[in-house]
Amino acid sequence: MGDSSMGALVPTVKPSEPAGSSSEAVTAPPPPPPHLEPAPEVQAEVVPAAAAAAAAAAETTVCEVDKDLLCPICMQIIKDAFLTACGHSFCYMCIVTHLKNKNDCPCCGLFLTTNHLYPNFLLNKFLRKTSARQTAKTATPFEHLRQALQQLQGCEVSVKELDSLMSLLVEKKRKMEQEEAETNMQILLDFLQRLRKQKLEELNEIQTDLQYIKEDINAVERHRIDLYRSRERYSVKLRILAEDPIATKAWPSSMDKHNGATISCAHSTQGWMGSGSSLNKKADVKAQVSSHGLQRKDAYSGSDSHVTQSGQAIARKRRVHAQFNDLQDCYLQKRRHWVRQQLKQEERDTNPTREGYHAGLEDFQSVLSSFTQYSRLRVIAELRHGDLFHSANIVSSIEFDRDDDFFATAGVSRRIKVFEFSSVVNEPADVHCPVVEMSTRSKLSCLSWNKYTKSHIASSDYEGIVTVWDVTTRQSVMEYEEHEKRAWSVDFSRTEPSMLVSGSDDCKVKIWCTRKEASVLNIDMKANICSVKYNPGSSIYVAVGSADHHIHYYDLRNISQPVHVFSGHRKAVSYVKFLSNTELASASTDSTLRLWDVKENMPVRTFKGHTNEKNFVGLTVNSEYIACGSETNEVFAYHKAISKPAAWHRFGSSDMDDTDDDAGSYFISAVCWKSDSPTILTANSQGTIKVLVLAA
Repeated sequence: MGDSSMGALVPTVKPSEPAGSSSEAVTAPPPPPPHLEPAPEVQAEVVPAAAAAAAAAAETTVCEVDKDLLCPICMQIIKDAFLTACGHSFCYMCIVTHLKNKNDCPCCGLFLTTNHLYPNFLLNKFLRKTSARQTAKTATPFEHLRQALQQLQGCEVSVKELDSLMSLLVEKKRKMEQEEAETNMQILLDFLQRLRKQKLEELNEIQTDLQYIKEDINAVERHRIDLYRSRERYSVKLRILAEDPIATKAWPSSMDKHNGATISCAHSTQGWMGSGSSLNKKADVKAQVSSHGLQRKDAYSGSDSHVTQSGQAIARKRRVHAQFNDLQDCYLQKRRHWVRQQLKQEERDTNPTREGYHAGLEDFQSVLSSFTQYSRLRVIAELRHGDLFHSANIVSSIEFDRDDDFFATAGVSRRIKVFEFSSVVNEPADVHCPVVEMSTRSKLSCLSWNKYTKSHIASSDYEGIVTVWDVTTRQSVMEYEEHEKRAWSVDFSRTEPSMLVSGSDDCKVKIWCTRKEASVLNIDMKANICSVKYNPGSSIYVAVGSADHHIHYYDLRNISQPVHVFSGHRKAVSYVKFLSNTELASASTDSTLRLWDVKENMPVRTFKGHTNEKNFVGLTVNSEYIACGSETNEVFAYHKAISKPAAWHRFGSSDMDDTDDDAGSYFISAVCWKSDSPTILTANSQGTIKVLVLAA
């Protein structure tokens, strides 16, 4: 340690003891006298080279200092210069420290002790003058003035001269104060002008928004008047029919026609596309019967339906007030967007809308109607996925097939189970048996049905194997084992059904073709891959959710770099799903969902309300709604235009065994919408599967 510390003190010389130096006692010299006049004999010993170096240094600038003015030991400008007997100058502390370790001159190696050191007064004086000149060059005018005033203290100055000097200083002070005041006023004026410009822009925007609102209020009022008049005309017809016994016989058929038109209109405005299942047909029949009965009641009494409609209207208005700020932002965003679109296409013929109705208002009305239509998730069926021979029942993935007739489940039980949806909903039972069950070698992480070949389903597992299964034969069609670690996600392309993509903990995204035995494309990334998804409108675009907190959007024709990297999540991106060809939803363990526009490469909205910090809790989307699980054992549904949950459902205590002490540790592990319907499949980490439907 001693050697190294000494070496640090004297970096240019290795610390070593010369031969025979132990016999001589080296004593430290006295500190240098700071400001003494040099003795004649010492002046005679100053070598001419030092004087020449000092003269040359006078011509150097601050940046280029003469090397002769640098200490050979520390390579800095000499401080407290001391001269050796051999004619070299050093900093006092540098040479003394050196001589404590070695008795020689650092420059020429001549034997040297502290007795051979002499103050170099001439060099010190020159260095002080050089330093003063450098300081004067960099000094401010105020410092020059202060130095001049200090020099006046020892001089005789008359009062008149001082008065003249004071008047100059006062005038200078007044001028500087005026300039400072003018500068402050200019800064204040610039701020106020900028503030005025900003507020005028805000006022202009508010006035424009108010004009939009005024136009829309007038349009809605006109439409309400039309509806009211139509209802009045209909009521008059009913009264005429009721008074005319002959016309009464024709009344039921006319009512049926009207009911059919009303029901079809209601279904079209609701926006849900039916799947053709028996459940939907039954619901349609019930809706027609109830609608027919209600209208007959309304025709004669008019009380019950008005009460029901009034209660529903109040509930929907409450939902509007609860989410007013988000709805306001949604309305203004859509209204402004459509105005911009209209300005771009003002010379083109656009699709006609209702008279007086703006396209932005139409768009917002659909959002408002669908958002306020539902407030909760209602259970319509439930089944236990648990296996008597496996204690681990976590459902990692749940997916509908192409036609929504069947759904498949997979998880840590190493089994793919396929259930018939209609039997689960229409035939209550404690335990529903799967119509197909296939065993796998490893725990499963993800499923994806082929959207063209109805019987084909792909799976990814914890050993990194991607398998394509034929459900009808219960056999694997293809197995891909190129991933080196756990594969988290797999997805079939909608437009090219022979292609599928997978992502793994080995930081690789692989593209497969069911007609080939090896991967056809490989994307190397820097972080673990949590989720992959094809764009539903194209087989060349793939979204990748990564543990690096980003979503990487790739064009498979050029994989050297992504088309765009979406940033915003603060933790790993666990899921990515497409609502449409341009809308992408993502989930992260930062307890948020995010909506992105992949066409404009920009964020759209952030959704908060659920809890997700460590587990895969599922993500599913349709054209209007986004749903996910939560680590609080709840399912949350968000409307894509509103950042707060529209509805939620908790897997209650009835789902848990009475003997379960850690029931609070369960979480939702998988969710899946039934195409564009209000029905959603949900599963939790205990193995309970529920069929939920959005309800008022």
